Amino acid sequence: MSDGVAKAATALHDLTAVELIEGFRAKAFSPVEALDDVLANISRWEPSIKALYAFDPDGARAVAKASTERWRNGAPIGPLDGVPTTIKENVATKGVPIPLGAATTKLVPAALDAPPSARLREAGAVIFSKTTMPDYGMLSSGLSSFHPLTRNPWDLSKNTGGSSAGAGAAGAAGYGPLHLGTDIGGSVRLPACWCGIFALKPSLGRIPIDPPYVGRCAGPMTRTVADAALMMSVLSLPDARDGMSLPPNDFDWSALAIEPRGLRIGLMLDAGVGQALEQPVRDVVVRAAKAFEAAGALVTEVAGVMTRETLDGLDHFWRARMWDDVAKFTPEQRARMLPYIERWAETGATLSGVDVIRGFNATMTIRAAAAKLFSSLAYVLSPVSPVVKFAAELASPLNDPDKPFEHIGYTVPWNMSEHPAASINAGYDASGFPIGLQIVGRRFDDLGVLRMAKAFEGIRGPQRPWPSPPK
Repeated sequence: MSDGVAKAATALHDLTAVELIEGFRAKAFSPVEALDDVLANISRWEPSIKALYAFDPDGARAVAKASTERWRNGAPIGPLDGVPTTIKENVATKGVPIPLGAATTKLVPAALDAPPSARLREAGAVIFSKTTMPDYGMLSSGLSSFHPLTRNPWDLSKNTGGSSAGAGAAGAAGYGPLHLGTDIGGSVRLPACWCGIFALKPSLGRIPIDPPYVGRCAGPMTRTVADAALMMSVLSLPDARDGMSLPPNDFDWSALAIEPRGLRIGLMLDAGVGQALEQPVRDVVVRAAKAFEAAGALVTEVAGVMTRETLDGLDHFWRARMWDDVAKFTPEQRARMLPYIERWAETGATLSGVDVIRGFNATMTIRAAAAKLFSSLAYVLSPVSPVVKFAAELASPLNDPDKPFEHIGYTVPWNMSEHPAASINAGYDASGFPIGLQIVGRRFDDLGVLRMAKAFEGIRGPQRPWPSPPK
């Protein structure tokens, strides 16, 4: 029996999905017992961190009971059968409204599961809750006009980041092992960075999603790389609803071994634009690069691919897109908006059509720069965020709607260029707050990024214990 199964009796909510499945198979414990322990842990944490939306413990218990019976009969229905799982609230689950984090949204129950939700459910996952997000997913913050303020388990005075805010907090707090987020500029990687967990933003289309959009990806958020790989084996299955999805793959997502020796790796310490890189972040990322170098990789410092023009262009495009929605709001709806979002969106009304087209064309400029960079590199290492942490109540690190995206210079280019990119915890500041490392791969090399992250898990050194619930 593995160490994971041996320790399960005291900390089921802290076990990985891989360990839970092993325990179910060995009949060391059941899905019902695993869920009950997760729910007990949630009762200790949730009053402080507010990570959940549409929490459904009774429905989950019924699913876990059916899973327990299947395991008792040796007939699980899929690779995630019985594993407690959350889904970000903007990914549709049948019968649950999708507020998009905003008090302006009309609450209408979703008619169907979106592709990621459908794949998780088909695989036997016990979906017990949705997780919170900020308004329209346009903030890297746990601040929302609809949800209560989501806080970081490592330090309740600090921000989770976003927009997969609740998923990041839930992962760090031990709300079970599997959490699904979405990412259009850093929205799984930034909360993973600030919450000390792992997240993968896959290549565009690797995980079918509905509705699809430029740069928009769903991605796993977990404590370990192996759990993210297990999720990818399910999430990457085809779904015809996504007209931007990639062809079905035959990857062995569990084959995570890689030899870094001889790999050409870029070290990107300057994003090219945005907030200055804080020294603790730099120190952690440089230390990670040196660890890969010691393992035989060929590491060379490279310049960032973003510019002031491209970041501002994306800002203009997104402002205009948001204004298209806000302009249709009634005065009553406008009154319910988060003031930060309203002020940011209003400037979209002043942009010309040419401004917006130039903004959208920034995506093509970024794609070209990324292609040039990866013509001679296998992977790139960088910070996820230039800043270590910021206050929970803020909408963004600068909290300035005129400068909303100064913190995404390291993350957003890989959405626009469609490259896979992961965040993995790489160290801590002097107070013990986590700091993430980003690992970026060539387009479609999602498995390679997971392999590099798994290799880093083996060389990064001991991790601090996960945070404990407030007393």
